[in-house]
Amino acid sequence: QVQLVESGGGLVQAGGSLRLSCATSGIISSININAMGWYRQAPGNQRELVARITSGGSINYADSVKGRFTISRENDKNTLYLQMQSLKPEDTAVYYCEADGSQMIAGITQQYWYWGQGTQVTVSS
Repeated sequence: QVQLVESGGGLVQAGGSLRLSCATSGIISSININAMGWYRQAPGNQRELVARITSGGSINYADSVKGRFTISRENDKNTLYLQMQSLKPEDTAVYYCEADGSQMIAGITQQYWYWGQGTQVTVSS
């Protein structure tokens, strides 16, 4: 069973830093993890992309976090990180780790999307 487990959330003052981690387990070797990302959801809002990184190293960030957040990944461990600096109260949300996978079965590519349970980040003003 595939599991993504986030850690590193917490309460921090505005201007502070946090580092989120996402550890994966249960991914069988025939599944390729093509991309991993961080999403967040604040109360009353839709879940939104924060940052995403492909297995080839391509990265994209939400405009609201560019220059403040850094996503990184250990491909061999399928472990994902998000370094967050200069945090603002509007960054307060539950942060979710996501992984896109694919697997060839009988000549057909099957795609999978995996999500973690989320970790709360609260930034006080």
